[in-house]
Amino acid sequence: MGRLSSTEAVLGPELFKTVRETPVLVVGSGGIGCELLKNLVLVGFENIEIIDLDTIDLSNLNRQFLFRKPDISKPKSIVAAATARHFNPSSGIKIHARHGNIKEFENDVVWIKQFGVVMSALDNMDARRHINKLSLAAQVPLIESGTAGYLGQANPIIKGRTVCYDCVTRPPPKSFPVCTIRSTPSEPIHCIVWGKTYLFSKLFGEDDEALDEEELDKAKADGENAEEIENLKKEAEAFRQVRRMLGEEDGPQRVFKKVFFDDINRLLSMEDMWTRPGRVKPVALDYDKIMAGKFVPPPQRQAPAKGPAANGSAAPVQSPIPRKAHGATLKDQKELTTKENLELFLSSCQRLSARAIAHPDVVLSFDKDDDDTLDFVTAVANLRATAYGIPTRTRFQVKEMAGNIIPAIATTNAIVAGLVVMKALAVLKDQATLNQSFLRQSTNWPIKNSDMDKPNPACAVCNDIYIPLKVDLQKLTLGKFVEEIVQGWLKPAVAGDDDYEVTIMEGGRLLSDPDFDDNFGRTLADLGVTRGQYLTVADEDSVFCRVHFCITAPEENSDKRYTLPESVPEVPKRPTPAAALSDADDDEIVMADSAPPLEPTRAKRSGPHDSETPAKKQKMGLDEADAIEIQ
Repeated sequence: MGRLSSTEAVLGPELFKTVRETPVLVVGSGGIGCELLKNLVLVGFENIEIIDLDTIDLSNLNRQFLFRKPDISKPKSIVAAATARHFNPSSGIKIHARHGNIKEFENDVVWIKQFGVVMSALDNMDARRHINKLSLAAQVPLIESGTAGYLGQANPIIKGRTVCYDCVTRPPPKSFPVCTIRSTPSEPIHCIVWGKTYLFSKLFGEDDEALDEEELDKAKADGENAEEIENLKKEAEAFRQVRRMLGEEDGPQRVFKKVFFDDINRLLSMEDMWTRPGRVKPVALDYDKIMAGKFVPPPQRQAPAKGPAANGSAAPVQSPIPRKAHGATLKDQKELTTKENLELFLSSCQRLSARAIAHPDVVLSFDKDDDDTLDFVTAVANLRATAYGIPTRTRFQVKEMAGNIIPAIATTNAIVAGLVVMKALAVLKDQATLNQSFLRQSTNWPIKNSDMDKPNPACAVCNDIYIPLKVDLQKLTLGKFVEEIVQGWLKPAVAGDDDYEVTIMEGGRLLSDPDFDDNFGRTLADLGVTRGQYLTVADEDSVFCRVHFCITAPEENSDKRYTLPESVPEVPKRPTPAAALSDADDDEIVMADSAPPLEPTRAKRSGPHDSETPAKKQKMGLDEADAIEIQ
């Protein structure tokens, strides 16, 4: 009996044959991706392509089991493929591993059409939206997945049959006002963001005076306190002087005095700042008193209750292994005293200064796996929190929050990866009913299945029409694209003799509309259009669904400027807009291996999805290489 005889018996000969012959694509080789690749090999898939942009770092080793310590800094996809082959060495398995970005131009509609199923194991919204649109354009089934702590989900996405990733509206990532971060923090996350993105970059990052000035001017234009902004500009200049002191023996001590004593006293002198309700005056930190053990910290503010963190993100996931009350506390989980935080600040400053002096051409940046940078951010965040009466955080908690991560749990990844394969098998079997699965923190009902919703009529992604266009970008002008392809080929089949004016866009850029034909004489290449992008055609009255021409490479050994499909696809009229599905609890400031959406409530609705109806836009002159960005 062969190694896969049991699998064949379970799946049946027909489905097992389909599994062996179907090429599949795995996007991402992290926590879910490693488990998924192993599962695919063991089930019997023999033609697998995997792509990932990342390299292996130390923090991956506790949950991404295809990697070992000698693999650190190597491409994830290549190492994962090499390791996974050993799980089924006797088969004719072919794993094509690529170290690259799924958004690269060669990964276009023609490329992705070669796969029978695409499986997403991504960890960020932008890439997930990209693979969602690409799969819909090519009409290739996509299995979307994600985990966050003990929670997870897996669901199929098929054009015309199920909701897609963009059918659910998601709020933008959390952000914090400049003045809150720099002058009036009230939560631990404010102090951590300040230490990571502001103080660290001021002392050890690239000294970009123009960028800092631009950020403060924007904050002022957005209505933040003008007096505070002017003081922050003065503070930025003072930092440039302090930065030069870091290499001196007492440099870290002088930096401490400037940041935690002088600057705080300066803020205290601005009486109007502290008259607003809810603002608490900070206390200047005295270096000598802290080192002598005589400093008395101010009373702490009310600590947040259990549940969601104050910044809207999920509260840090606690370790499932309880600490022993009588045991030694782990270094990273120790609550540091004010003196210990000060000593950690001095030590990390010295280490980072030595690195900056030894390699002046290398710009330091925060890395949660770099002990020096993590020590620095932990120390300064806790010192700032102490000054403002905010609860401090352990080094482990700072790493979680500064790295924008939820601690990944290996068993969650394993379960979700198994669910992904089950969804893929259902798609290959062409089951009439497809469902989505949610992994929950419940002992009675850990995995909940529910039928997939139909596509959201208001979705501006999955209801649109996608047409592959093989084109020589150097030869085809925008004018000929409109005249021959849009007006000559597409419009007669869609609108007949009716007169509809159209707008042409690429992404958020306006290329032409009925009142703007200045770019008609320019080639698509001259307009910055590249392979893998979409030229979007929309009628001005928004009667029909939008049509996206998917730009692909021209036919080889052909003098044709472009090649179109044999027939014009049906372009339906826009459906009556319905309310978009809502996923208000999906907060993109917290990223796990892939943060999953919550279980949907079918009656839950929010405002309408942005259908991106074109309007009259600002015109672009012939001499402008970049088209106009539309928000």
